[in-house]
Amino acid sequence: MSHARSTRHRFHGHIAGAGTSGGTRLVLGCWTRTPHGPFSDVMVAHPDGRRELLAPDEWVADFVASTYEFDDVRIAAVHVQRTGTAKNSTWHVVAGPLTWNFTVGARDPLGYALRAVPAPIGRTLTFTRVSDVVARRIMPGVRTLGTAGNDRLEWYSASDLHGLRESTATWEGASLGTLTDMTPPPDFGFSSTPRKPSLTALTSTVRVGFRPGNNPKIS
Repeated sequence: MSHARSTRHRFHGHIAGAGTSGGTRLVLGCWTRTPHGPFSDVMVAHPDGRRELLAPDEWVADFVASTYEFDDVRIAAVHVQRTGTAKNSTWHVVAGPLTWNFTVGARDPLGYALRAVPAPIGRTLTFTRVSDVVARRIMPGVRTLGTAGNDRLEWYSASDLHGLRESTATWEGASLGTLTDMTPPPDFGFSSTPRKPSLTALTSTVRVGFRPGNNPKIS
């Protein structure tokens, strides 16, 4: 039986993650360069544990839902307005029933270390293997390398990290509560966002067609 060759898809942008005192956990992906063009999507972990994806179109819904795990997928316009990505920048997100506003805080000490790594090196799988070991030790639940759904290998190459200073969100007009840590982890896939509310600049690489038994050397 013949097998199609694996292909790589790279997504450049930011991921924001925050918990709420009402128990909802939110993860925004705001992608400026992708195989599908710029887009944003939101992963929502509801207080009852139900995991929902808010995706702007069928392509995004299919790709993301084939890579991560959700109980529900909803097609809805996802709009992000932001004044920047550095400290004190503000973000306004509207995605279907969700409205989310947050302010970016100071750069995390780890962010300074990430910025010192040259981008061509930071995006390699070899470097990601090393950073995965470090991430597991200093940020429990966070991994930078792992197998995703449907024969997919994914690795994250972070280049900056800021905290979130303020965050307010509503679902169908009802407040979700005040800003809290991302606890418990939302369990969308092999990795979680940092426990503390954060904004991470990164490149996500997804290798489609990866089969561990048939790929003894990952490059």
